[in-house]
Amino acid sequence: MRIISGKYKGRQLASFKADHIRPTMDRIKETLFNKLVHHVDGARVLDLFSGTGNLGIEALSRDAAHVTFVEVHPKSIQIISQNLDLLKIAKSEATIVKKDVLKYLRAENKQTFDLILIDPPFTEKMADEVMSALSQSTLFLDTTIIAIEAIKQEIIGDEYGPLICFDRQNYGDKSLSLFRKKDTI
Repeated sequence: MRIISGKYKGRQLASFKADHIRPTMDRIKETLFNKLVHHVDGARVLDLFSGTGNLGIEALSRDAAHVTFVEVHPKSIQIISQNLDLLKIAKSEATIVKKDVLKYLRAENKQTFDLILIDPPFTEKMADEVMSALSQSTLFLDTTIIAIEAIKQEIIGDEYGPLICFDRQNYGDKSLSLFRKKDTI
């Protein structure tokens, strides 16, 4: 697993053995960040179901201002920490929150984010539930872009409250959907 662009381009992330983690494929990650090219620089990023930190670290490599990694699994938190240390990413650039994502989304949060990256475990088929919870949160702004990866067979709507899908692509058995507030499209 490697960083594909930016200041950490080509750098390898920590290797791991963990059955619960399935990192985003380079092809999907590259397409995602190509679509987000004008939204990452200086952005406050929320990386939900962080796993290894792969997506959030890619955002930092492309000059995001700060990434909040939300992950509940202790092994994943250890891997994220290793990867941040490996790349010498400053503590001021990254925060790891050990919390269940749905509980995090339903909690009172004072922060808002410019970019929200979501990669829920495919075995759980919870993309729809996560988008529903996110749509009722106060974590996004009028200009926030939300990217969610899911398996093609999973139900993921085109609209969640104030959020609407403006781009969806399939990659083999996976899909990548981009959302933002309805009145900003």
